Amino acid sequence: MTRSRAALLALLTMVALSPAATPAVAAQADEGPEQIVNGTFDAGTAPWWSTGNLTPAVDAGRLCADIPGGTVNPWDVIIGQNDLPLVEGETYAYRFSASAAPAKVGRALVQLPVDPYTQYLSAAPELSVSGNDYSYTFTAPVSLPNAQVVFQLGGSAEPWRFCMDDVSLKGGAEPEVYEPDTGPRVRVNMVGYLPAGPKKATVVTAATTPLSWELKNADKRTVATGRTTPRGVDASSGQNVHTLDFGAYRKPGEDYTLTADGETSRPFDISPGIYDDLPTDALKFYYTQRSGIEILDTLRPGYGRPAGHVGVAPNQGDLNVPCQPGVCDYTLNVKGGWYDAGDHGKYVVNGGISVYQLMAAYERDKAAFRDGQLDIPESGNGRPDILDEARWEQEFLLSMQVPDGKPLAGMAHHKIHDQNWTGLPLLPHLDPQLRELHPPSTAATLNLAATAAQAARLYAPYDAAFAARNLTAARKAWAAAKANPARYADPNDGNGGGAYNDADVSDEFYWAAAELFITTGEKEFKDFVLASPHHTGDIWRDRGFDWGNTAQLGRLDLATVPNVLPDRARVRQSVVDGAEKYLAIQRAHAYGLAYDPPDFDWGSNNLVLNNLVVMATAYDLTGQEKYRAGVREGMDYLLGRNALNQSYVTGYGEVASKNQHSRWYARQLDPALPNPPRGTLAGGPNSSIQDPLAQRLLRGCKPQFCYIDHIESWATNELTINWNSPLAWVSTFLADKGERAGCRVRYSAHGAGPGAFDAQIVIENTGKESVDGWTLRWSFLSGQRVRTDWGAALSQSGAVVTARSRGTIKPGRSVAFGFTGTAAPGPNPAPEVFHFNGDRCG
Repeated sequence: MTRSRAALLALLTMVALSPAATPAVAAQADEGPEQIVNGTFDAGTAPWWSTGNLTPAVDAGRLCADIPGGTVNPWDVIIGQNDLPLVEGETYAYRFSASAAPAKVGRALVQLPVDPYTQYLSAAPELSVSGNDYSYTFTAPVSLPNAQVVFQLGGSAEPWRFCMDDVSLKGGAEPEVYEPDTGPRVRVNMVGYLPAGPKKATVVTAATTPLSWELKNADKRTVATGRTTPRGVDASSGQNVHTLDFGAYRKPGEDYTLTADGETSRPFDISPGIYDDLPTDALKFYYTQRSGIEILDTLRPGYGRPAGHVGVAPNQGDLNVPCQPGVCDYTLNVKGGWYDAGDHGKYVVNGGISVYQLMAAYERDKAAFRDGQLDIPESGNGRPDILDEARWEQEFLLSMQVPDGKPLAGMAHHKIHDQNWTGLPLLPHLDPQLRELHPPSTAATLNLAATAAQAARLYAPYDAAFAARNLTAARKAWAAAKANPARYADPNDGNGGGAYNDADVSDEFYWAAAELFITTGEKEFKDFVLASPHHTGDIWRDRGFDWGNTAQLGRLDLATVPNVLPDRARVRQSVVDGAEKYLAIQRAHAYGLAYDPPDFDWGSNNLVLNNLVVMATAYDLTGQEKYRAGVREGMDYLLGRNALNQSYVTGYGEVASKNQHSRWYARQLDPALPNPPRGTLAGGPNSSIQDPLAQRLLRGCKPQFCYIDHIESWATNELTINWNSPLAWVSTFLADKGERAGCRVRYSAHGAGPGAFDAQIVIENTGKESVDGWTLRWSFLSGQRVRTDWGAALSQSGAVVTARSRGTIKPGRSVAFGFTGTAAPGPNPAPEVFHFNGDRCG
């Protein structure tokens, strides 16, 4: 999600592997002199120092201290030593022994001794009661006469005892070499493959000619064979690879394996239901990201926690939040919303694309989501859970709007977060920091305008007042953005939260105008859309769309959501053209990636998914199987068919990410806390490797190898709301088992008096067999309602209408039925997507 993170180097880069995961590195025979003074404590405790809440003493030849409970941050309790010289480019071996009673995770740092406390080594040793020896290496990036060694021991609710001995820091060590465990050289989607979908694997090999492969079932019996296709050296991984295609085999089963070049893959299934659970799991992620509400353990066993940021001490809360000094003279109640990522910040621009994608997934097929699907507190209220979850964030976005009568009224504050960065781990209800509103921005204001316009039509069937409130906010935000078109977020405003700066908001203007036009049909917004350079330009970036590139959101909705834009056929074709671009990239890639820039971006996995959204939309528009097959193959990369041979979705696949960067899913640092919930997407390979852990272990990495599953690698392994949103969208598409039905539908409507309309629907059977008894399903744009029907029995749930008949439709014949409906505010376009007996017409 490409945020400015310079300030993180001050306090947050606690970034070494635990000893269990870090290979010990032997020092060279000619290692340098000892830098630590009195590391064996034979001369007492001097020159070691500590914070005022400690009384260190020598006990049985070790330095020991009783660590007080009730502290919040790791740096609240410190033992350290100053004035240690470092030489730029020198590699140092840092060793010590330590114990904890009871067992704890500590922090061992070598750092700059003054603000910004840049850390050259940060380790998170898992301290046991019996004690262990720890060894790390790091290369000094600067020369420094007065570096500091510190043990940060705060952040525990309960008191405990810490002891250490044999602390050593010497130069002349061998640089650490990190070698990820990539398992077998045959890389597959470890979750599995759809019987009728593509089935490809990648084999890493030195061979340059085709190799034989075997597919074996759970009984180890060979069920298919073939030859690989050499692909040469893949630039994204640096590996010589072959493609293995077993798509002709369709028999469902569990625990299949592929063998080639003497290697056997990890097991996988072939099943029509392999994606059935993923949409729900990806969406359930959002409940445990909620701010301002207790997370109930009864709904998420193992993830329960008190409400965060509701003003219960030590928490200062989000109920009465002031602005940064000099920004405004008021406070706002901005309780609620989703925590953006693994920190406690909430950001309008990132919340915008996230809530948009959840609502867009719902709008694609409103019947695919139901009340009770997600087990959230609102389940059972008669609305689909996905809309209840999206509303939690949308209410927050509305609360960030500048009040009437204030300067910049109608604009949206860019973000709200802590005054300074907090450490890991830290549950939201224990965060003691002052929260601040940051200046309004045009980008945030347009995000609000777009999502509020979208929400206005989607919530109309369920809560007309909320829908109207959103439309009012959208209009107000649009007017405010037009009056203030160039108020940009400060790229240096990155202390305590990401900057999310964006100096080009023409794409946000286009997106907002598109959503307002679809919802209202008004000329102002149509004219703005048609005049925007984003309307006809090539917006399909190789790197995909994201929170900073949102014109694609407007283009996708103009193509798929019914509207009367004059050049809509061209808009729809442009989406197909974008899908062709991504399909060509995928076909050329040995790992089946529809994303292949020379360097991978922060959050590359979400960009991969967003490119798949374009391909999936092309399938919806055309029915051409190549686009659906492209989405199915594209998902393989995220679930194991990649250079690291791992799944990037927690809980999916034999080897999957589980230590994403988070302050409350922090089991790697505190065994009392959980790992991220099942269905959480890791950010993925990032060539820029901004965090010190990645810089230390991954320097010089090929793009696919620029990743490490460690909680301290915020540059490669973060979790965020805008990375799970395309996972939810794409997995919903993949779980859709509908095919193309042999039918054609014609829908026509005309006015029938004030607030009413008559509609007639004709269904033509274009198949080869008679249909005895049928259902036809469609959705209205907004709050339209069926009143009376003829020719078929109609029922309605929300915006979804289902017509049923026991009649027969013979091949080449048609039937007609109709209804009188109640109109809703705004346009009443003809529905464009119809499902006949569960399958999509066309």
